Amino acid sequence: MEIKVVTPKIRTFIRARNLDEKWEKARVLFEKDIRHPSLHTELMEPKDEMIYSFRVDKKYRALFVIKNGVAFVFRVTNHYH
Repeated sequence: MEIKVVTPKIRTFIRARNLDEKWEKARVLFEKDIRHPSLHTELMEPKDEMIYSFRVDKKYRALFVIKNGVAFVFRVTNHYH
């Protein structure tokens, strides 16, 4: 599944936290298999919102929605806050 980043702020966030390599690895895995075990892809609560997340690393997750077969990442967050 193709993945697109919604805003340039997300790329800035990734660079500022030195997540470039981890992001790229997660992106490649995601595009090959959205359910790859190391991504820990999950449907967030409330489930009717249809917002998903996948792991960038143990600390950060990417939040996304799926529209027309494309995953749109709208936020990368600290998983524990």
